[in-house]
Amino acid sequence: MSLDHAPDHIKLAVDLIELLESHDIEPNVAVGALTIALRDFQRKVKKMDSSEGEAKKLD
Repeated sequence: MSLDHAPDHIKLAVDLIELLESHDIEPNVAVGALTIALRDFQRKVKKMDSSEGEAKKLD
């Protein structure tokens, strides 16, 4: 199956899985690390969303 036309988030997920597996990262370690990364990026998205909301209020 080709990923040429897949959305970017799917391509990134596949790359992350391949990276973790190629380095023989234990699944529990990977889940822990990915959970931390997910929370970090969710905070960044929330901050971006609130910044955009503030900008719209100023318009």
